[in-house]
Order: sequence, then C-alpha cells, then structure tokens
Amino acid sequence: MRIAIIGGGGWGLALAKLLYENNNEILLWEYNGDFLETLIKTHSNPQLLPDIILPSEISFTGDFYQLARFHPEIIILAVPTQFIRSTLQSIPREVQKELWNPDRLLAIVNVAKGIEEHTLLTVSGILNQIIPSEVHNRICTLSGPSHAEEVARQIPTTVVIAGSETETLKKLQLIFSNSYFRVYRSTDLKGVEMGGAVKNVIAIAAGIIAGLEYGDNTIGALLTRGLVEIQRLGVACGARSETFLGLSGLGDLVTTATSQHSRNRYVGFQIGQGEKLQDIVQSMAMIAEGVATTRSVYNLATQKNVEMPITEQVYQVLFLNKNPRKAILELMTRDLKEE
Repeated sequence: MRIAIIGGGGWGLALAKLLYENNNEILLWEYNGDFLETLIKTHSNPQLLPDIILPSEISFTGDFYQLARFHPEIIILAVPTQFIRSTLQSIPREVQKELWNPDRLLAIVNVAKGIEEHTLLTVSGILNQIIPSEVHNRICTLSGPSHAEEVARQIPTTVVIAGSETETLKKLQLIFSNSYFRVYRSTDLKGVEMGGAVKNVIAIAAGIIAGLEYGDNTIGALLTRGLVEIQRLGVACGARSETFLGLSGLGDLVTTATSQHSRNRYVGFQIGQGEKLQDIVQSMAMIAEGVATTRSVYNLATQKNVEMPITEQVYQVLFLNKNPRKAILELMTRDLKEE
C-alpha cells in the first residue's frame, strides 16, 4: 500500500515507521526546511523522537508534486488542527485533483486532535469544506492513548479508527495493526474527534494541578468531572455518549492527563509553577493543541449552551490571566448538586 503522510512532527514520523514495518511504501511531506533536511540526511529528528532512526527506505519531500506522482492510496494528515486548512489549501489545484482521486484513494486518515478556532469545526468538518464530495466518505480519524515516543519504541499501544464506512475501517485496521499496535474501529466519527480534542483541555487542567502540587484526590476528581464535560459537549454535537468511555475518550484522557510525555499537561504544569503562557509556548519544539482548543471548546460550549465549569476556568487561566488557585477555589465552592 502506498501511504503519503502530510506532516513530519513526532506523530507523523512514528506512524511512518510503524506503517513501513507493516510492509507499506511511505512518502512523508514536511514543510519545515530544516526538519526536512535533517530527515533526508539522517532519517531522524532527535528533537522530536530522540534515539529513533527511521528505516532508510522511507522517503521524504517538501514538494506536493512529488506527493502526487507517488499516487498514494492512503493519505495521513499529521498536521496540527489549526494548520490543516491552510496546508491543504496551499496544494496546487492540479495536485489536489490527483491526491483526491476517488478511483484510487482508500482513505484520508486524520491524526490531529483539535477544533478549529474560527469555525469551531472538527477536522472532518474542515475536510468536508475543502476536499471533493466524492471522497467525503473516505474521511477517518485515528485517535486514542498513543504518545509518539512510545509507539516509535514499539511499546504496546491501542487506538481506535473512526469513519462512516465499516468495510474501509476493517481494511485500515489490518493496515495499521501489528504486534505492538492494536486498532479498534468505530462509526462514531464525531465522538472520536471530540474525545481526542476536548481531553486536551482537561490535560492542561491536570498539569496545573500538578504544578500547584495538589494531590491524587484532586486529579481523581478532575478526571472524573472532566470526562463528564467531554461527554456533555460531545453529545450536544451529535456524538454517542458511550464513545467517551472508550479509547478516544477515557483512555486518551487518562494518558494525556497523567503522562510526562504530554505537551498539554506540560503547559498546565508550567502555568501552575507560575510561568506565562506565551513564554511556555515559545519554548516548546512541538505544538500543544490544547491551548487553541481551549478557546474553541469554550466558544463551542457557549454556542451549544453546555455547562463546562472546568473548561471555563482553564480558559480564564490561559487567556484572562486568572490565578490558578482562585480558579480551583471557585470550582470547589460552586453550588452543591447531585452527581
């Protein structure tokens, strides 16, 4: 299977390695010239995946025309959510026609986890506005508890792939799965997208709690009530409630909110330690999608009239310079109610 990956961040590189090991032909497109040069010369990016050397057979390019000549059967979008629209719109029209060829293309697999700020759309919604309608039913999302650093080191990982066509999902399960990477399937695309996106907001809150040196009781309460908020908003957007008890909801939430690998937790931790958001973001090599997603989720919850008190406080801490301790105090002293 010929697989094109758009985006050479840590997750794009880890998936390139995984899919090559599963006997696929891989071409990865990367826009950052320095990153691309390093990948071509060394087949590694120590900044993103330390101690990982990618197989020499994996190819890299910064040229969309080369991507089209590759005639990919699967296209993986490994670009942060806020840049997906601009990246795809920058592809020349004649190249787009070849990339989105419905006679050849099995699936477009998004692996980003976010909600676009100015439209409040998940990635499938963005794609529905950009790519031809003939391939809308090929849009899928791969999500779940899956740190790139661990997948690249072949640490057992389980995820879910969601889309509208069950037969396509079954084929993708076989293409992605191996002895250390197990893939379940779901037809609740909206639910899987929402779980992956909104849990990043709760992960920032978890980092704040850790940075403030609060305890396990606080984290346990946050994850439980945070999952309620994720579920509320997801259902309001048309998702199935049970999806959020699966890998893309509870599974990803626990991993992202408790792991040292989590960029979103790191942002929260630094804020809890007294650092400023702008300084934290500028110091990071990779993008923490939860920062932009916090604004999106806050606005979406307001639009849908969904009560999300934790999200509201994270929004105020990030963007209105609210004291994190005051935010937690306000959460703890809200009106008492039934669980």
